[in-house]
Amino acid sequence: MTGLFIAFEGGDASGKTTQARRTAELLGAVFTREPGGTVVGESLRTLLLGSETSLAFRTEALLMAASRAQLVEELIRPSLEAAKHVVSDRFIASSLVYQGYASGLPVDDVRDLSIFATDGLLPDLTILIDVPVKLSMSRRTTEPDRFESETIEFHERVRSGYLTLAKHALEPWEVVDGSGSPEQVSQLVDDAISKRLGLLLGDARS
Repeated sequence: MTGLFIAFEGGDASGKTTQARRTAELLGAVFTREPGGTVVGESLRTLLLGSETSLAFRTEALLMAASRAQLVEELIRPSLEAAKHVVSDRFIASSLVYQGYASGLPVDDVRDLSIFATDGLLPDLTILIDVPVKLSMSRRTTEPDRFESETIEFHERVRSGYLTLAKHALEPWEVVDGSGSPEQVSQLVDDAISKRLGLLLGDARS
């Protein structure tokens, strides 16, 4: 018996991190994030998100893939093989959207790089917390990182990219309206996980 792998995706300040942490806690799952989750990944996160950092798009994609490769090898795959559920705040879809759809790198190239980095590992379910860009921007309460500092046009491409992926994905995706209250969004997330994976939040083996 192996664990199940759930990835939360969404634009900046969409509420996905809150929902990912809540879900992990209720499922008794391993929680992680991208970029990050390991010593190597957290070092790369500092480089990738630093507002003073200037990176070529291909460099950005390669560093994201390196962080992901280490995370899968060191944490995600061993946890799943030990029958532990894993919940990640971002995974492959983030690279496809941010480095592909929003930045302009060929999406298929970014996908191939990401699949190489994960050795073919994909989430059992990807939950997209979808929020209109202007609403998400109004929710920001901290100093913006390098990606959050991008233009509204960039963030509109991010949202459009996510919705395109969700519409055409071969893997299981659920799009959740993140514009409601945290309680309303939580209920939608719980319903999606129950429908897709047969898990009841609070009972990981239901």
